[in-house]
Amino acid sequence: MDSKTYQSPFSDRYASKEMRYIFSPFFKFTTWRKLWIALAKSQQRLGIAISQEQIEEMETHLEEIDLNRADAYEKQFHHDVMAHIYAYGDICPKARSIIHLGATSCFVTDNTDLIQMREGMKLLQVKLLSVIEQFSAFAEKYAETPTLSFTHFQPAQITTVGKRACLWIQDFTLDYREIQHRLENLRFLGVKGATGTQASFLTLFGNDHAKVQELDRLVAQEMEFTHLFRISGQTYTRKQDVQILSALSDIGISAHKMATDLRLLAHLEEIEEPFEDKQIGSSAMPYKRNPILAERICSLSRFLISLYQNPAYTAATQWLERTLDDSANRRLSIPEAFLCGDAILELLLKISKGLTVNTAPILRHILKQLPFLAAESILMEAVKKGGDRQHLHEQIRTHWQEIAKQVKETGESKGFLEKIRKDPSFDLSDDEINHLTHIHNFTGRASQQVHEFLDAEIKPLIQSS
Repeated sequence: MDSKTYQSPFSDRYASKEMRYIFSPFFKFTTWRKLWIALAKSQQRLGIAISQEQIEEMETHLEEIDLNRADAYEKQFHHDVMAHIYAYGDICPKARSIIHLGATSCFVTDNTDLIQMREGMKLLQVKLLSVIEQFSAFAEKYAETPTLSFTHFQPAQITTVGKRACLWIQDFTLDYREIQHRLENLRFLGVKGATGTQASFLTLFGNDHAKVQELDRLVAQEMEFTHLFRISGQTYTRKQDVQILSALSDIGISAHKMATDLRLLAHLEEIEEPFEDKQIGSSAMPYKRNPILAERICSLSRFLISLYQNPAYTAATQWLERTLDDSANRRLSIPEAFLCGDAILELLLKISKGLTVNTAPILRHILKQLPFLAAESILMEAVKKGGDRQHLHEQIRTHWQEIAKQVKETGESKGFLEKIRKDPSFDLSDDEINHLTHIHNFTGRASQQVHEFLDAEIKPLIQSS
């Protein structure tokens, strides 16, 4: 690492080696060459005078990428594609004359972007599935474990730890299916020429439209694409970039929500992310145990969500058949989005297999709120025994106000149930009150929902992938 040169944090800190490789210069420029080889093979098959010797020469030198030579040519030409055509031609003298035959720069640049995005989405999808699988095991383990739920971060009812985890899983599952949809419908630019009319290829094949169509199909097939854009300018429509980065942004949204939940729960000491023995929470406060993984997920997710705007603006500002002001932007926004999504999923993988559930604080928080959560059940039971609903409602309100005042003055919230026991209006025995305030009476169908959701949606997804 050169300490005097800026490097993206994704290169040496966050993203995985696999994703960095997909967006590396080596992958990019060898893909350019694979495209040139695919073009030459397809043209040869359709009758263009290209020898097998020329193709074999290109294949032999496929991975001999001399970036210094290409950089020198680019300083001359101020054109990156032409620089690499010349650099490739230098080591393939027999094939020099047929490299890039009939093509425009976007043949290699756009199609390579699509290949990189395809491979990037495949990697993200594998990691997403692992995150879903690990959170599913967590949800199943804690399907019946009660915990206080919140609306507006105020105590609401009782749910289960597993049910809450299923809310996270459901979001990640939607993200997985969206990535799958994008992969299944990803379209290749193919060979369309300088403005999308395929005029150069029509000339090459002596006005044989069928051969031009077949050339498009053969090159796409060679690069393992089943769908092609039938219409394009010089570039494929940038709407496809918008759709793909939208799917990546969705991962950021889901991850941010989950990580925010975990940060709140860590503050309550209910659920905590993995914390290593030698880990330091603060340089000033040795006792601190900050949720740094969840915080980092939120930080990276904000960046990923913001990147969605780049392709949206790019698609909106395209001029007629082509404008070059998208080039520098896409060199930044597309790789960074994939590297960021990858970094987020790496963190989620670490968190999802190492969460700690602290049942004591969870129970303490439930018991503190349980008497008040039970008020409606107490009211209904007392009415069933012949009590006046409006009078009982007023009694509960009065008792609660007294406890609320007590909480503000002393910090103690005890005594509500004792007031109910002593109030003859309710006519409830200790056994009846104990039954009405049993924790598991308040979780509804939470545990059943966990098992139903995992069995119906998640397990089949994991088994079929």
